[in-house]
Amino acid sequence: MRKIIVTGLLLILSPLAVAKIPAKLSLCAACHGKNGIGTQDKYPNLAGQKKAYLVSALKAYKSGSRKNAEMSPMAMPLTDKDIEELAIYFSKIK
Repeated sequence: MRKIIVTGLLLILSPLAVAKIPAKLSLCAACHGKNGIGTQDKYPNLAGQKKAYLVSALKAYKSGSRKNAEMSPMAMPLTDKDIEELAIYFSKIK
């Protein structure tokens, strides 16, 4: 029984264990959830989203070429490294 429980926990936690936790995850997690599932219906799920799309979207919010009153200020302090880490993290969650 104990083996079954441990195996089940590993299956549940493995997607999060695969990806390194980004330093800036807390900026995203409040709305998009640490597990990439939006905390409210108005926030999209990021889990499993393509890395290239996430990088492109975050850079566009940061530059102002993509406008959103909530996302633009959140993207402004992100470095290219932060964006890359966040994109990798969310793209690896299933």
